[in-house]
Amino acid sequence: ISQLNPLQSLLSSMKHACEILTKDPDGGAARVPFETFSFLYSYLASIDGEIPEEETETFLCGIKEQADQQSGMVLLRNF
Repeated sequence: ISQLNPLQSLLSSMKHACEILTKDPDGGAARVPFETFSFLYSYLASIDGEIPEEETETFLCGIKEQADQQSGMVLLRNF
């Protein structure tokens, strides 16, 4: 049985979280504030234990750059 690597699994979880937490209509961009995204991503990465903290910080830095250009919002297409 093929398993997802930890990052793929985390990103899949984040996609679902964004779809649940967004205020966008169904089928929309599923935008969430960067602060919410960052908190959830950091939390899930830390409890996973297989994703290095440096990798998490680097990923969130890139997402923040994109969010800063989108009124502070993270879109599904950003990750």
